[in-house]
Amino acid sequence: MTTVGSQDTTGPMTRDELKDLACLGFQADLVMQSFCHTAAYPKPVDVEMQHTMPDFIRTRGGVSLRPGDGIIHSWLNRMLLPDTVGTGGDSHTRFPMGISFPAGSGLVAFAAATGVMPLDMPESVLVRFKGEMQPGITLRDLVHAIPLYGIKQGMLTVEKKGKINEFSGRILEIEGLEHLTVEQAFELSDASAERSAAGCTINLSEESVAEYLRSNITMLRWMIAEGYGDPRTLERRAQQMEEWIADPKLMRADKDAEYSHVVEIDLADIKEPIVCCPNDPDDAKFLSEVAGDKVDEVFIGSCMTNIGHFRAAGKLLEMNKEPLKTRLWMSPPTKMDQAQLMEEGYFNTYGTAGVRTEMPGCSLCMGNQARVAAKSTVLSTSTRNFPNRLGDGANVYLTSAELAAVGAVLGKLPSPAEYMEYAKDLNSMSKEIYKYLNFDQMENYTKKASEANVA
Repeated sequence: MTTVGSQDTTGPMTRDELKDLACLGFQADLVMQSFCHTAAYPKPVDVEMQHTMPDFIRTRGGVSLRPGDGIIHSWLNRMLLPDTVGTGGDSHTRFPMGISFPAGSGLVAFAAATGVMPLDMPESVLVRFKGEMQPGITLRDLVHAIPLYGIKQGMLTVEKKGKINEFSGRILEIEGLEHLTVEQAFELSDASAERSAAGCTINLSEESVAEYLRSNITMLRWMIAEGYGDPRTLERRAQQMEEWIADPKLMRADKDAEYSHVVEIDLADIKEPIVCCPNDPDDAKFLSEVAGDKVDEVFIGSCMTNIGHFRAAGKLLEMNKEPLKTRLWMSPPTKMDQAQLMEEGYFNTYGTAGVRTEMPGCSLCMGNQARVAAKSTVLSTSTRNFPNRLGDGANVYLTSAELAAVGAVLGKLPSPAEYMEYAKDLNSMSKEIYKYLNFDQMENYTKKASEANVA
């Protein structure tokens, strides 16, 4: 296990188990602790944990984030090495490059302490995309296309009695989207948790991976300069990334590889958004099948989002001159996303529109902090929409950030035509909207990273 992540709701149990293992130094190459589940609305026990956990992690050679930094996955993904294996104490520890197998607190402690974890490698389901994405269609729609096509092929049923789920316990291997950035790829790997898959791997180009690593090398050294620890662990990982860039190679599936199932999705056939209906992430339907449902609240946030989603939502909000018909919540995934959005003026747009902005972190997605009104109908970009998760008796649709923003403006699930009327301009602005945090091209990070000093 080269990379191990621990989050704050299971972290205290992992800490206790590390003590039982008499672990004084991590054998896993990089172990990271986050505080994204409790930072916004901490209880006294959470505050105590937030004060004591960082030293516990750092003194064993691990990396500790800080409350308010943001979501574990949005940080941990930036510390990954290609074609390596890791684990984490959160079901959405789903690496966008390499592969990961989420685990309970005991196995996470074992992996961190020993650097290994027992695994039974399951079969794979191949999801192969082909063709070109259609106007107005987003990556979140492709995420939802997987259960939709699974239902069509008899691999998945929504009905709980006698439920079929051929994705469950298997590896999801995704091909045909090699051009994606690693940030974009995470939308697909992240959602493999909702398929109950054991893990997910995505075929990406060497150029995409190298671009991501160059950015992350700067970020890691910026962290050292900002006083994050353990600095030796951060610098070691940065140097390993530099070694990969010097000789880039990625594993590819064998041409004659065998799969338990193959799902082929022609992008030309997806001409309207796909949503997952209340309250089941498997219940995927085309927008036209559910259009018109009144919407009370909207949430744009969670590890399924990146800075591009918030820019897109901001552009759509700018087009609206009327008061919002819903309560709109927004929570960027990291403090770096938040700072950049502020610098670009988007938080002024959100404030003018009456958006309720939350600190970077899990926010409504976790369901243990702020909650939507009881029995409300909600559009959410969160990972899952299980009953009562976002609010008591709430009916939650999972949608793209773009569709969620349109729903916030209209106060209902739009028809495909209504959605396209708002979304048609996003394609023409795509280069401006869907650009990501390349820290190696941002002076405030490169300057700070150059000051990094590892004793």
